[in-house]
Amino acid sequence: MKKITLLVMVVIALVAGSLLVSDATSAKKTKAPFNGLGKVLVQGSPIHGSNGIMFDENDMLYIASAVGREIMIMDPKSGSIIDRLDTADGVQAPDDLAFGPDGSLYWTDILTGCVSRLDPEGNLSTQFVALGVNPITFSDDGRLFVALDFLGDGLYELDPNLVSSPTLISTDWLGFLNGMDFGPDGLLYCPVWTEGRVVSIDVDAVPLEMVTVAEGFGIPAAVKFNSHGDLYVVDHMTGEILRVDVETGNKEIIATGLGGLDNLAFDSHDRLFVSQAQDGSIHQVLSSGKMRTVSKDGMTAPGGVAIMPNSDGGESVFVGDLWTLREFDGRTGRPISIYHHYLGVPGITSPQTVSTYGDNLILSSWFSNEVQVWNPETGTVVDDYPAFAVPLNAIGFQGDIVVAELMTGSVVRASDNSTIATGLLVPTGLAATEDDLWVCEWATGIVYQIVTDGAPTMTPVATGLSYPEGLAVNLDGSLLVVESGVGQLSRIDLDNNTVSIVVDDLELGAEGVPGYPPTWGFSGVAVGSTGYIYVTGDIGNALYRFKPTR
Repeated sequence: MKKITLLVMVVIALVAGSLLVSDATSAKKTKAPFNGLGKVLVQGSPIHGSNGIMFDENDMLYIASAVGREIMIMDPKSGSIIDRLDTADGVQAPDDLAFGPDGSLYWTDILTGCVSRLDPEGNLSTQFVALGVNPITFSDDGRLFVALDFLGDGLYELDPNLVSSPTLISTDWLGFLNGMDFGPDGLLYCPVWTEGRVVSIDVDAVPLEMVTVAEGFGIPAAVKFNSHGDLYVVDHMTGEILRVDVETGNKEIIATGLGGLDNLAFDSHDRLFVSQAQDGSIHQVLSSGKMRTVSKDGMTAPGGVAIMPNSDGGESVFVGDLWTLREFDGRTGRPISIYHHYLGVPGITSPQTVSTYGDNLILSSWFSNEVQVWNPETGTVVDDYPAFAVPLNAIGFQGDIVVAELMTGSVVRASDNSTIATGLLVPTGLAATEDDLWVCEWATGIVYQIVTDGAPTMTPVATGLSYPEGLAVNLDGSLLVVESGVGQLSRIDLDNNTVSIVVDDLELGAEGVPGYPPTWGFSGVAVGSTGYIYVTGDIGNALYRFKPTR
């Protein structure tokens, strides 16, 4: 439960006060045309993580994407996205959705704690419930229920018009209820994320009682009934899709092989579809147990990037992809390995930045409020640092780990928590040589050198950048910086502190939910021993590879 508790602490701290950042203005730069300098080495999923799914009356599939901050409408036959609802439509971080009896679309925004309704006439209404509001469902007689998950715990009944105040049904520990559905018996069926079981609840009973229907799951993520009253469950950890006998609790595995499953939905013909949060894919589960890919998998939120030599004599490129750490071949983009993070389960953190540290990798995550040292050879955690004040980045320096902390506006050492630099609004990118250290100030568009020849300093080396995030030392001694505000990679010449564009028109710089880290993910850059440059694009779900530049 440690990581979920830490996440709650992060969210409370961030939502309690808004971040004050100034608009960064773009400096005048000398532009170098693309001219075949690079390519997309790896193209990720077209979806930034697929969470709750539901069919409308026309059998169009609605897909909530919390990380992508949108609801997509997909043709389930072709996998084509035919429409989107995004922040302009009042969508913030949708985790689950449902249709009301009148055809209104409802969704939960887990990070803002709000439930929204879009009626058939296009009118939007929103009501705050509580942080962590996640699963949502209607009873057969039109009553609306939601529950909290990860950022809170509770079960509520809502006014379908979102006018009357939410009614809290239980203040007891429920164990984090996730995707839920009413059964033909009028009971509410819920997976309990932290307890590996599915329960039934009489929502009108006092006191509330949770009756175990089936147990022994890894992490049950969602349940749904088909039109025949059969209960289906998806297991987030094991990748299994199961049919459960509600009378006996017996479980039958009908398909497997999709770790990271988030939700499921039946169309009007009882065809079963499932969503995958960690790789963004959508699949139809055929009667044979085989899968038909509706929308392909891949990276969903590529962030930090790091390069290590591999056994083939080439380079391995590690990408922090929020729920997964992915390893690719630097020449071909071929996937080599993948490690998954599961909320509330010990193991790898949710990697948002990645950097090399000898034979290990340093991972950082503001989402989990954690910094780890990870051994890619054994796939194990070497060291764990869970007490930073919202870490936005972490790298190795002088045999130690240095961390950019959002809440303190500082760069600190992991060994003794001593401060190297302070007074920063949003410290993001970090880069270092043996005795020199630099940091990006996202809010003001400045890159500072904060250690020179081993001594602390605070010297601007570049100003006027547009929301700088990823930072790396090039082989020629210059700095490479990702300007997320304008979607470009730039070069800082440290001899004269001039900035020039290396590549522009990159699909990166995704905007975050208000009140959360403004970087949202992280736009990373790393340089391999051959001089090839790798950049991640969080908007385009892409890993770019560029030729060496001088």
